Amino acid sequence: MRTLLLFLLVLLPAGSALGQFDNPEDDGAANGLGPVPGIETTNRVQVGVVITANSPIFNAVATVPVPADWPEQKVRVVDEDVSSVVKRLTYRDITGGGGQRQMVVQIPQLPAGQEAHALVTYEVTRRALQPPEDTSVYSIPKRLPRTLMLNIGPSPSIESRHPKIISAAREAVAEREAQLSAAPGAETTDSELTAWQQVEAIYDWTRNHVTYKKGDLKGAARALIDGEGYVDDLTSLFVAMCRVHKIPARTVFYNGGCYAEFYLEDNQGEGHWFPCQVAGARLLGGIDEVRPILQKGDNFRNPENRKESLRWVREYFHAKGRGRGPRIEFVYKPDGP
Repeated sequence: MRTLLLFLLVLLPAGSALGQFDNPEDDGAANGLGPVPGIETTNRVQVGVVITANSPIFNAVATVPVPADWPEQKVRVVDEDVSSVVKRLTYRDITGGGGQRQMVVQIPQLPAGQEAHALVTYEVTRRALQPPEDTSVYSIPKRLPRTLMLNIGPSPSIESRHPKIISAAREAVAEREAQLSAAPGAETTDSELTAWQQVEAIYDWTRNHVTYKKGDLKGAARALIDGEGYVDDLTSLFVAMCRVHKIPARTVFYNGGCYAEFYLEDNQGEGHWFPCQVAGARLLGGIDEVRPILQKGDNFRNPENRKESLRWVREYFHAKGRGRGPRIEFVYKPDGP
């Protein structure tokens, strides 16, 4: 009896309507607070998968991250190109301190030499965000909703309980407090920072102590110890140090990059996520990035293996068959930035 071989492919990428994800989101429109909306940019992007069978395959399933609605991003489908052999094309939402929407492609059977594809074109309208004019009205939440708890603890590559990260986070705030106390006109030698000043102290400390250097992801702790890291590493360190001070923070991913968000409450008790770019130009509380958001958050249970925690929910392919495995092409083709 011939044994059925299992083809399994998990790839890392090169690099949601508000109600889709069980997480508090706010665009500031309700009370005029939060990030200030900037210029809107609309682009199209084609996302999907192309599968070519080298030998017959059965019960194939592929998942691909796709853009979804967020307060600063609105998405609509403008075209679908799906092979007839694709019997089911659905979507699912993965939550984990934010969320990711996935396209799920199911193919019962694909003969040798044949191709199957599912390609969806999205129109994505995204607006840049600017920092609020008055940062003094924001505070660190005293009571967090359950959905924010993943944004204050450790995540893969974000070791917020590492002793060196805890020490660095405390040092960053203490240094800024000392600077304010020593400033001319200071009324006291014990200056307590506002929530925004704490975030800014962490932001500046990260940028001043860890040098930007291209390379593979090493994580927050390793970047701190080495004194250098790539975009993901600087972002991870900032997020980890915010979490030390119980400031919810998370990673936002787009194709080819990421940046950070931190969460504060205004003086009316409403929470807001503020973006910041840790590597590159100094952008705190706002962002000029307009490429489609693919994921918010950095602590997800792997949908294919619930025992595994993921920083990024990967593209995935799984099928049964005999002989050589199929050729898989995950597609992400933007017509803009």
